[in-house]
Amino acid sequence: MDEELLAKLYKAGQRDFSRANLEGADLRESNLWWIDLEWANLRGADLVGANLKGANLIGANLSEAFLDEADLSGAALYGANLRDANLRGTNLSVADLGRANLTGANLIGAILERADLREADLRGAKVTSEQLDQANFLHGLIMPDGTKRE
Repeated sequence: MDEELLAKLYKAGQRDFSRANLEGADLRESNLWWIDLEWANLRGADLVGANLKGANLIGANLSEAFLDEADLSGAALYGANLRDANLRGTNLSVADLGRANLTGANLIGAILERADLREADLRGAKVTSEQLDQANFLHGLIMPDGTKRE
């Protein structure tokens, strides 16, 4: 599926795009709130400035995606692959990132207020301790240095 078809179907009211292949898609500044992209392939997609508020991205492949300044507040990202993703300045407040793979991700400036990071993997990620202090759930979190938080 290409980004033009996605935009057309979304505008027509369709919200379920689970398992869609959108690898490398240009969805910059798209307004896709409450979209269902469960298990979708968004590897390398450009989602800079996109509105994905409340989106279902459970198990989605967002590795190497560009999510800078995107709004993912309240999004379900449980078990999502965000390896080496760019999340600079992204709003992840109240997002469920439990068991998400965030290894090597750039989270500098991301908002993690009340985010659920239970058992997420942050090895090698760029994130500050101040950002992590904003999150609610950190049990089992693998820290950037590889240590596990109990």
